[in-house]
Amino acid sequence: MTEPVLSAAGLGKCYTTYKRSSHRFLSWLGIDIAPQSEYWAVRDVNFVLQPGAALGLIGQNGAGKSTLLKLVTGTVKPTTGAIGLRGRVCSILELGLGFNPEFTGRENIYHSGGLLGFSAEALDSLMTGIEDFAEIGDFIDQPLRVYSSGMQARLAFSLITAVRPDILIVDEVLSVGDSYFQHKSFDRIRQFKAEGTSILLVTHGLGDVRSLCDRVLLMDKGQVIRDGDPGEVIDYYNAMIAEKESAKLTIEQRRAKHGWVETKSGTGEVIIRSLVLRDAETKAEVSVARTGQELELVLKADVQEAVPALVLGFMLRHRNGHVMWGTNTWHTKQIVRSLGAGQHVTYTMGFSCMFGPGSYSFSPALVSSDTHFDNNYEWRDNMLVFDVINSDRPVFIGSQYLPVTFQIAIEAGTDEPG
Repeated sequence: MTEPVLSAAGLGKCYTTYKRSSHRFLSWLGIDIAPQSEYWAVRDVNFVLQPGAALGLIGQNGAGKSTLLKLVTGTVKPTTGAIGLRGRVCSILELGLGFNPEFTGRENIYHSGGLLGFSAEALDSLMTGIEDFAEIGDFIDQPLRVYSSGMQARLAFSLITAVRPDILIVDEVLSVGDSYFQHKSFDRIRQFKAEGTSILLVTHGLGDVRSLCDRVLLMDKGQVIRDGDPGEVIDYYNAMIAEKESAKLTIEQRRAKHGWVETKSGTGEVIIRSLVLRDAETKAEVSVARTGQELELVLKADVQEAVPALVLGFMLRHRNGHVMWGTNTWHTKQIVRSLGAGQHVTYTMGFSCMFGPGSYSFSPALVSSDTHFDNNYEWRDNMLVFDVINSDRPVFIGSQYLPVTFQIAIEAGTDEPG
């Protein structure tokens, strides 16, 4: 079995408060002094990270993610447990930390690069690549105090990732700067992963977690409460956020017969009775659709308790977890108002199946507005799964079919000498 490059065993960090400073000092000497209070920022965390794998850490603010990264990088000493590291580690926790605003960009590269362990000769050879990736032009020789925050982030990221590490640890820092450089930065991270770098990623960008990570840890109140497939853990996290907004909301997660994990949450005022995919013309139920086929998605809902407003939302996902499309009746201005207990609502959504061959899922949500945070009556991730085949269209690749045609023009040649 491959030896992990990073491991955590029983890892915990407790912050204590003492009545007197002298009590804290005595505790440092090994004298048993009871603290006034204890706060466990991280408690009993266990995981391993294999070579070339990417592990995501998600959770709300205060869940313990940043403290866990500090324990891993050694900037904070653990109260319990141990960390195992193997290989060169690169940590992107705070871009620009250690930069001097009076130094030029180039001078900061040599100064901060030296603190990172690079020799002056190594930085000489890396300088061109750092400048090219940062794309800040002549500002490289201007004082850092005239840089925007985005330019500082460009320079810092370019320096830190100038050499591919064995382990890359990234906190929520790449939201700084323009969208172009964010995409460019994540492309470099993906390239590192493809070349064998192991990645530990903390971000609120759940789309990045789905696309990059092989596994996800969900943290809450300092502990890991879910550990597994990115799609399954993220779906549970979304439902958990809604649960915190309502004491009535419950969460269930199970692997359905179609093989996808279905996450169900809601307060139950309105429930989904059925969801069916059918041919738009024959009304026959469909489990395997054809590219280009006209389809209808029919959802029937039962009102259990009176609600002032009802909104239906749909999200379409590819098997790989990529969200292909989504909207709701709030955005289409089709909100149903003032429903009473015992009423039934049927929604029919027609669409053309312009998808590539593969497996897809629809996730419905019954809510009261444009978000599930206000009232989540029922949300069912991956409730309906169907396959798509291409039986009568030209061969194409990808998850989206485009009905294209090629215009080809051939000009007569000339016999005149060139």
